[in-house]
Amino acid sequence: MGAVKSLLGGLAGAVAVGAMAASSALAAPACKGTIYLTFDTGSQSQAEFIADTLKKHQIKATFFLANEKTARGDYSLDASWGPYWKRLAAEGHLLGTHTFDHVYFRKANADGTITVRPQFGANAGKDLSWTPAQFCSELKRVDARVKEFTGQGVAPLWRAPGGRTNPVTLAAALDCGYRHVGWAPAGFLGDELSSEAYSNDALLKRALRDLRDGDITMAHLGIWSRREPWAPGVLEPLITGLKQRGMCFATLKDHPQYRDLWK
Repeated sequence: MGAVKSLLGGLAGAVAVGAMAASSALAAPACKGTIYLTFDTGSQSQAEFIADTLKKHQIKATFFLANEKTARGDYSLDASWGPYWKRLAAEGHLLGTHTFDHVYFRKANADGTITVRPQFGANAGKDLSWTPAQFCSELKRVDARVKEFTGQGVAPLWRAPGGRTNPVTLAAALDCGYRHVGWAPAGFLGDELSSEAYSNDALLKRALRDLRDGDITMAHLGIWSRREPWAPGVLEPLITGLKQRGMCFATLKDHPQYRDLWK
């Protein structure tokens, strides 16, 4: 008889737990849309804050990496930043390439080459003539460095510095396995703008007003020129406000335009 009571008690407990789980699932609001947060390297002054905020809210984002000078005096793909990139990969974020030396496209040439200008590295500030193969190699330099840090390469995604692309660079990147990622008009979060002309409050209000389902955002891990740091004032209230609108968040691995790259 005691065994029967024990069994019945166990079943009752299991039913109660199941009912609570079902109730919780029903209570969880369905997503009314998905926002895809992306971040480019920069001064890295807000890098830790951004990572901590995403972890706090259990949000996965996509990061595009270049070897840029940081507020610590080193460069963002130096070994000193290895633990940071390893952390992001371990927490489920995607890492993509932003060209190693933050290379800007300048113009296409009649002979099929392109003129580019690296912002960092041995040729910083110089106009160079590159073949498509050389451009591909520049994208892959980031992949090689990330493998050293995380044991795996970057996602098959790249972002051009300044968003400046050309049919030659787009085709060269596709040939070596990378699809370009831009951002939605409303997804430009404004952290590069003057804080005197565009306060954090104004940028936050604009983003909350204009962002829509499927939009890809773009901000940086710190910007040298902005006096009022963007991330501490905007990121968390932006996440909270979008959640209140019923928005969910995902990496570009789930974006309709890019998910086929993982099939």
